[in-house]
Amino acid sequence: MAKEDDKLKRVISHAKEYGFVFPSSEIYDGLSAAYDYGQLGAELKNNIKRYWWDSMVRMNENIVGLDSSIFMHPTTWKASGHIDAFNDPLIDNKDSNKRYRADVLIEEFVAKIEVKIKKDVDKAAKRFGDAFNEEEFRSTNPNVTRRQTQIDEITARFSKALNADDLDDVKAQIEDLGIVCPVSGTKNWTDVRQFNLMFKTELGAVSGDSGVIYLRPETAQGIFVNFLNVQKTSRLKLPFGIAQIGKAFRNEIVARQFIFRMREFEQMEMQFFIKPGTQQEWYEHWKNARIAWHQALGLGEDNYKFHDHLKMAHYADAATDIEFNFPMGFKELEGIHSRTDFDLKQHEEHSGKKLRYFDPETNESYVPYVLETSIGLDRMFLAVLSSSLQDETLEDGSERVVMRIPAPLAPIKAAVLPLTKKDGLPDKAREIINELKYDFNTYYEEKDTIGKRYRRMDAIGTPYCITVDHQTLEDNTVTIRERDSMTQERVAIDALQRIINEKVNMSTLLKKLN
Repeated sequence: MAKEDDKLKRVISHAKEYGFVFPSSEIYDGLSAAYDYGQLGAELKNNIKRYWWDSMVRMNENIVGLDSSIFMHPTTWKASGHIDAFNDPLIDNKDSNKRYRADVLIEEFVAKIEVKIKKDVDKAAKRFGDAFNEEEFRSTNPNVTRRQTQIDEITARFSKALNADDLDDVKAQIEDLGIVCPVSGTKNWTDVRQFNLMFKTELGAVSGDSGVIYLRPETAQGIFVNFLNVQKTSRLKLPFGIAQIGKAFRNEIVARQFIFRMREFEQMEMQFFIKPGTQQEWYEHWKNARIAWHQALGLGEDNYKFHDHLKMAHYADAATDIEFNFPMGFKELEGIHSRTDFDLKQHEEHSGKKLRYFDPETNESYVPYVLETSIGLDRMFLAVLSSSLQDETLEDGSERVVMRIPAPLAPIKAAVLPLTKKDGLPDKAREIINELKYDFNTYYEEKDTIGKRYRRMDAIGTPYCITVDHQTLEDNTVTIRERDSMTQERVAIDALQRIINEKVNMSTLLKKLN
């Protein structure tokens, strides 16, 4: 746990030092679980959005985009079930007065057992080398099987308690497992109770219940209430999807772990409308499509795994998470849910309007089923940031900090660096930037030695550095340095646009998805 904390602290420190993420309102000592994206963070965030949007909307003829309002009619949230059922199990420690999600306490207890299993597996793999059979080891090693049985028993009991809404047994399980408060170290827990996560406010000058409105806790409902508007105006036939990127707000019990869990966050969601009875087929399709989208970034296939839900949301008949190996362990990055026809039927009932699709092939009208993919943009940002940050020892014994951000997502694509601040080199460097800036986000720097400037660009993930020297003035060639390999090559200025484009163009990622 200490190592995980150190990893996260390192990411947080680097993010602030180089202009990716700042604590919000820092001059007033900050605001809990609120962060501002700095100059590089805003660029990286926008590039992640573009990768998602282009892969969803541009690359699929049957998926279109939407941008719905944050404020929605309050009956929307009654229909969706959020007012009655959008809760997390809350528990307090009486000695520390700290508040926790009861389900997270149990999940973290299980995660510690999984870490022990992983250590046993890694140790055996190192001992036996190429002859190691992981599947056989996991099924026969006494320590591993004992721990796995413990995990299965905890999971089964926990799942049963949650599905039965038996909060007394959730508390009893926490006590039986000997889970202590991380702050006080005691087991002096309150009862578990449900806590609604929605932010409530008032609209306009009206006070009282008639003016109550909510900040949306998810973007999906804006898609559902616009189902017919989009379908009729776009003339789409089933199956088709509606994609949206937008802010959402949840009054989290415990908002922590940097930008992983915040009360104001951004979602990238797509709702895919399908014929009833085809949901299992499309569920598998979108599971495969979404893991391929992640793996195309090259952040390491071992950093991803699927985790099926123990307790289904009230609207789902199948649900899984794509988990990522964050600095604090495997945590949810994206959800894929089969939402059945719950949402559209609920909005039909509460609005009195028909939300149905007329199928010209079968000549029947029905409420479509929905497959949802939902990814937290801030979590995706953290996944890219944390996996890209690396310390390297070079062949000469020196060290460098490098951000191996996938090149199409990198905030700055190329830095143009005059070797000196005189002899016309800065003017030539400016000429190059003025040609490249129409296609790429570029950066100019002339301060410090060229080596120090290379290191600064490595630390923010810039794929290319272009050095302008005295030879440039003679033959219009420059030295281009590649971030990951640090190889340097002399090329013509006219070739720069092509060389950079081959590495940083978003199409290099999108073509991997075909």
